[in-house]
Amino acid sequence: MFQSLKNIAIVSSSTVGSRLLGLVRDAMIFAALGTSIWSSAFILAFTLPNLFRRLFGEGALASALVPTFSDVLERDGRSKALGFFNQVFLRALIVLLLVLVTGIVCLGVIIKLGNLSQRWVLGAELAMGMLPYMLFICLAAIVSVVLNIFGRFAIAALTPVILNVAIIVALCFGMCRNSPQSVLVWWICGGVLCGGILQLLLPSLSLFKQGWRPSLISNHRFNQSLRELWQLFLPGLLGAAILQINILVSRLLAFSLNDTAASELYLASRLMELPLGVFTIAIVTVFFPLMAKSLTSGNNKGFVDSFNSGLRLVLAISFPAGIGLFILNEPILRALFQWGAFDSSSVLKIVPLLAIYGLGLPFYSVATFATRGLYAAKNMSYPVKVAGLCLALNALLGILLMQFWAERGLALANVLSATVQALLLWIALSNSHSLLRFKHIWNALKKVLIAGSVMGVTCYISLFFVALLGMNPKFEAYLVVAFLIPVATVVYFSILYFLDFEELSNFRKILKQ
Repeated sequence: MFQSLKNIAIVSSSTVGSRLLGLVRDAMIFAALGTSIWSSAFILAFTLPNLFRRLFGEGALASALVPTFSDVLERDGRSKALGFFNQVFLRALIVLLLVLVTGIVCLGVIIKLGNLSQRWVLGAELAMGMLPYMLFICLAAIVSVVLNIFGRFAIAALTPVILNVAIIVALCFGMCRNSPQSVLVWWICGGVLCGGILQLLLPSLSLFKQGWRPSLISNHRFNQSLRELWQLFLPGLLGAAILQINILVSRLLAFSLNDTAASELYLASRLMELPLGVFTIAIVTVFFPLMAKSLTSGNNKGFVDSFNSGLRLVLAISFPAGIGLFILNEPILRALFQWGAFDSSSVLKIVPLLAIYGLGLPFYSVATFATRGLYAAKNMSYPVKVAGLCLALNALLGILLMQFWAERGLALANVLSATVQALLLWIALSNSHSLLRFKHIWNALKKVLIAGSVMGVTCYISLFFVALLGMNPKFEAYLVVAFLIPVATVVYFSILYFLDFEELSNFRKILKQ
């Protein structure tokens, strides 16, 4: 268990740099564009290439490539394995080029014949400009998969950093030229494209040093391996497609509301995704292979122990993080994003959205972890069915609730659908393994709820006394982020220690290490 927790710390620390740089990038974008038509159009346009990146590059294709490439490497050696990779790379390149050309043509037709408002035309034009990024990042992702199999992790881990740096540099150039917002948004798009090229170039050069030589012709046939790749790719594509379509639907609904809704929802969800991406995904990354290995060897007790331990950690991290976002949303937004065009009124618009997402964070985290639990049990179909149901539920609730509460309704629809997803996945797991019933984690959950409640009360009381100081709101926000959040964290873990929380001793071992 200690080794697992140590691995979580390693995975989290490797992620946190790119996440923080992403926050800097977003802060600069919103400082330059505010929550305006320009930022909303950019966010919607950037969703399209990101959709394909997560479908093909970092999603289904990358996941299918890991076992098939590993099999060829083990059976036939590195030279033939790289020949197999060439065949995969060529097929991916052809498909992506077809998607790219089709996408640009369709967007062009929509602009010409669609009789759209200015907001939609701008979004379509920016999407046309950034769609080539999809080609670069998808190919970069599968190159990175091979590097990881060869034990070369550094370059692949740097690719998100490269994109963020490219966008920041491009934005700085645009701001130095005193460009208006209508021009700055195109500088940002240029940064995305340059970042995509670098994201493909650097891993490719690293793989070249490992012996890869791109070739259109292969001296060997890999029909069986390619069929296996295809068989693994299709189910993964379906599951990933549902998730990405869900994101796209939410963005389209927000974009249809007004000029600012898409950017406001994006920023609130980004802050919610920070603890989700750094901690929950790290826990999932470490415990998923442990659960799968236990079931493969017929060790059901090992699976249950791994799942319950991982779930306790997920709850112990996501619950206080959600409370923090719910209570401290305004100072967090002021400290991180209130610059330039992103003013105090922009902060106040996003405060309720961040509070809603904070309440939903534990459910997002549980759904993510429970999905991997079902995957470990080789139950691939049920999570896809649940994801499809929640996609429909999110769309219906979003259309309904946005009529009454606009952006807040869309955020609430996201959280409600995530709650349903978490409950359905948990029920499926508990029905298949009796020791995964709710009663087996209730004791740990009580301790987390008590510690989180004490932490929440501490935050409320501290905010009250900070407000009595009568400081500048910006400085007050810095004070809260720099001192109150660490104090609240200490209070939370101190209460868990007092309550003898089961996993806390392992956290202490990591700190001592």
